[in-house]
Amino acid sequence: MTSRLDETMRFHQTALNLRAYRQQVIASNIANADTPNFKARDLDFKQALKGALGGEPANLPLAATSGRHLPGVAASPVESSLKFRKEEQGAVDGNTVNMDVERSAFAENSVQYQASVTFINGLLSSMQRAIQGQ
Repeated sequence: MTSRLDETMRFHQTALNLRAYRQQVIASNIANADTPNFKARDLDFKQALKGALGGEPANLPLAATSGRHLPGVAASPVESSLKFRKEEQGAVDGNTVNMDVERSAFAENSVQYQASVTFINGLLSSMQRAIQGQ
């Protein structure tokens, strides 16, 4: 029973951490809306969650044809899920932030974060009632 509960809580903890990280990325995009040549980024949540939970295959090592090559550093599953947003409308200054897209993504991510918190609270509440025998 403990291992199943641990797995469930680990999944939700990982999901909440990724939601919080995505919120930071979107907030960074919004903060840099007027920065020339800034490229908006977003997190592929499904890929990041799968990678963080160990579902992604290991990165292939880089081939080195010389002993003087620097070894490649594998990106974390979360970093490899961080992608540049597709440019909706080009700006003269090279900035790819679309405030409508960013606000929408920010609001959607906030709702999903809150839903996860509510689900965890319900799970813990039902566990507490089960322990108390209610």
